Amino acid sequence: MARHSPMNKPWRNLLFAVSGFGISIICYGLSTNFYLTLVFLFFEGVFDSVSVVIRSTIMQLLTPDDMRGRVSSVNSMFIGSSNEIGAFESGLTAKLMGTVPAVLFGGTMTLLVVGVTYLKTKVLVPLGLKDINERKL
Repeated sequence: MARHSPMNKPWRNLLFAVSGFGISIICYGLSTNFYLTLVFLFFEGVFDSVSVVIRSTIMQLLTPDDMRGRVSSVNSMFIGSSNEIGAFESGLTAKLMGTVPAVLFGGTMTLLVVGVTYLKTKVLVPLGLKDINERKL
């Protein structure tokens, strides 16, 4: 990340990172080899970390100074509650569908959300932070 900053084209890179996360989840769900499963979990963590860095950097750079504390606290509340809601959803899905189908369903839904997001926000994909800041998108 130091050599090739994900902030050059943050929206495109965020979509790539979340797509990589979804693909890693699907591969994890399909894997029957322990060591290969560890590799998929490693890449899941890598892609998740990159997306966290991009999202937090965008939030810090594009939020007006006088609103940064409020936006940060609301963001923290949503992130914290989304983990709890996601854990509930995963447990419920695993109970209804079975463990492996629930994992595959989660990875597939991640990719579906990325696809819909891409289609709805194509204008943001080629922009860098400087471009976004100038356009006030």
